[in-house]
Amino acid sequence: MKYTLYILLNLFIISNINAQDKKTYYINRTEIAPKIDAILDDNAWKDVQVATNFIEFRPNPGTVNAEEKRTEVKMSYDNDAIYISAYLYDNPEDIMTQFTQRDDFGQSDFFGIIFNPNNDAQNNTEFFVFSSGTQADAVESPSNGEDFGWNAVWESSVKMQDNGWIVEVKIPYQALRFTQQENPTWGIQFHRHFRKTRSQSTWNPIDVTKGNVGLYNAELKGLTNIKPPVRLSFYPYASYLVSDFDNETESDFAAGLDVKYGITESFTLDATLIPDFSQAGFDNVILNLGPFEQQFAEQRQFFTEGIDLFNKGNLFYSRRVGDSPSTYPNITENEEVIDYPDKVQLLNAVKVSGRTKKGLGIGFFNAITEKTEVNILKTEDLFDANTNTTETLISKRKETVEPLANYNIMVLDQQFNKNSSVTLINTNVTRNNNFRDANVTGLLVDLVNKQNTYGLTAEAKMSTFNDELGRESGYSTQIGGGKIGGNFRYNASYSFADKNYDINDLGILFRNNYQNINTNFSYRSFKPTKTLNNYYTGLYFQYNRIYDPNEFSSFTINGEFNATNKKLHSFGTNFEINPGEQYDYFEPRNNFNSFFTTKNYYRHNMWISSNYNNFFALDANLGYATLFDDSRNFNNIYFSVSPRFKFNERFLLVLEFERDEQRGDIGYVNGQNIDGEIVFGDRDRTDIESSISASYNFNSYHGLNLTFRNYLSRVTYKNKLFTLQEDGSLNQSETITKSNVNNDPNFSPDANFNTWNLDLGYTWQFAPGSQLTALYRNQIFNFSNASQDSFFDSLDDLLKEEQRNTLSLRLVYFIDYVSIKKLLQRKNS
Repeated sequence: MKYTLYILLNLFIISNINAQDKKTYYINRTEIAPKIDAILDDNAWKDVQVATNFIEFRPNPGTVNAEEKRTEVKMSYDNDAIYISAYLYDNPEDIMTQFTQRDDFGQSDFFGIIFNPNNDAQNNTEFFVFSSGTQADAVESPSNGEDFGWNAVWESSVKMQDNGWIVEVKIPYQALRFTQQENPTWGIQFHRHFRKTRSQSTWNPIDVTKGNVGLYNAELKGLTNIKPPVRLSFYPYASYLVSDFDNETESDFAAGLDVKYGITESFTLDATLIPDFSQAGFDNVILNLGPFEQQFAEQRQFFTEGIDLFNKGNLFYSRRVGDSPSTYPNITENEEVIDYPDKVQLLNAVKVSGRTKKGLGIGFFNAITEKTEVNILKTEDLFDANTNTTETLISKRKETVEPLANYNIMVLDQQFNKNSSVTLINTNVTRNNNFRDANVTGLLVDLVNKQNTYGLTAEAKMSTFNDELGRESGYSTQIGGGKIGGNFRYNASYSFADKNYDINDLGILFRNNYQNINTNFSYRSFKPTKTLNNYYTGLYFQYNRIYDPNEFSSFTINGEFNATNKKLHSFGTNFEINPGEQYDYFEPRNNFNSFFTTKNYYRHNMWISSNYNNFFALDANLGYATLFDDSRNFNNIYFSVSPRFKFNERFLLVLEFERDEQRGDIGYVNGQNIDGEIVFGDRDRTDIESSISASYNFNSYHGLNLTFRNYLSRVTYKNKLFTLQEDGSLNQSETITKSNVNNDPNFSPDANFNTWNLDLGYTWQFAPGSQLTALYRNQIFNFSNASQDSFFDSLDDLLKEEQRNTLSLRLVYFIDYVSIKKLLQRKNS
């Protein structure tokens, strides 16, 4: 036993290998800062080290770049910033230059600079400059990948040459987090991407077969007497909005302030005061007939930037903050809620996050939403026997649907061994008065051996909530591990949650009450073959049980294959099989007291994605699903096609059309439970989605963007419905039909759900960190029971609905404390 324990400790903690010989860049101080104009005639670039001999890691690992495509990088620094220049040699005809806006890579060559001031291999800060002049920046870690929601203010310039292109960059110290040290050693890496061939190279070589990219950073030495600056910046904003709907015009002016402040050398406070999210993008809403809520992507910048620590353990779903109220009023038969809101107003939000030199990450998040009330109208008929008349009285009352609420997250994340971490995270929602409160705590462990070939993860979480019915606690655990390096990889995991485990006050959880076993096997290439640049194949198995009652639920087999050929066209296929009987405890929606049985589900899908570098490119997808069950006649055919037209380096147009046809789908009839019977229906469903995305960029600083989406879902139930039996089968009812299922002659479960969203925006970055945005938005929505209408009839009905037209203008200006202070000092002197 002790030998086994010794081997495991060596595998995950103690084992060592000879460190890879890393390149080192010795940086020189400059007395005169270079002018950032991509003209390399400054004294700062004379007699300094040249970083060259870049080595390819994709698609041909280990290949040194050819002489005519070499890269030469120089660095310098002063008390304010680090300066980088790069001469990227290439044939001008091979350099791709598509104009895009910030953080949009498009089809452009780029040069990347990666800093890691702690040199811990796990917390990189990345800066990218494209051949078009566009900037992108991100923070990167193994657990969260690249977070391009993070933005810094820095300078860059690009110039084309007869034999390549030049980049010149200034990275102020305000854009980096570091502690003051006498002779620090930072991690540094330079990254070059040739878009035409999709070739990627770095100065210090990367072993793509194992480990995270941060492990392969080079070292930066020579920085002396640099002090972390006062990191204080302000983003005041003003916005004006005019909205027209149902012949009523409303206008609103708002002003507020976002603040970033470096509390210490390592920790930063971000605050949004009087938040304004009026220009957040629209959600891709669908008709949801399933037992689980629809999850939406976060559109608000404050909640997408710098949240890597808060995402630990998947306990934070930021859309909960400012979402719809947590309760709905209790009303009588003659009462009506007339103004139930779709969101709660966010009053303010604060984030504090950072990481010490010893790898301890600390994060604190707090947000407050305001008390929200609704108006309830009560209509009451009073009969006067004396006059033999009836008088209708209308009264109004208010009811609180969401009290003043406070959302908190606290995270402690200790990293070690340059590839492992232990995390403690707590989320808490506190609502005033007698509304529901919630608390979730998680302990997370992520261990990787020194060779970066094997990994182990473990999680333990507990949720607690208080409501009118009392206090409940729930638990969840997960453990898994496997081979994470090399061509052939495998993994196995076990996960568990009891019936009371609930994180949905601040997180999102679709299912609880489970115990699942997952295994997967995969093989990936790292070197090109005769016809392919790369390929991947994987096989996955999932065995699911319900925890209470302890019963089998489902067994799934998945497989996939995808590849990219020499012409940069990608393609793939995947399948899913549920062999034998499967027992769905969620579709009946009665707290796991019933289940619905299906048998022998099969799905197969194929897709292609052609080379985006060309004028015309195409994404296409085709799939089919069915049940091999004599008692069911279910078929599902779906496809999508998305042509892309890159008319020139400024104008890109992407069209998309999707159609999903389901015949013989059987599911729960929403909201119907008659005399204790759970009602199911046999339905046909057609979903059609059309979208347009277009952008015209005048240059890297201002451009036009168009986004349009029309979504139609038609659902038609067969007249006779079913009741769910104890064995999970269905019995066709002779008395319950869709015309009487709700005891309401005007009710029908049939649905025609149609939405239309259009955004046309203009963005101008008129100064570093400062932006002006004008947005026109058009929204239409229609819901009816006319499920037999054709697409064009449904569209015609939609266009007859009242349209909401919104025009908004938003100005954000960046103010840096250090720059203002220096300006005032120069004026005084």
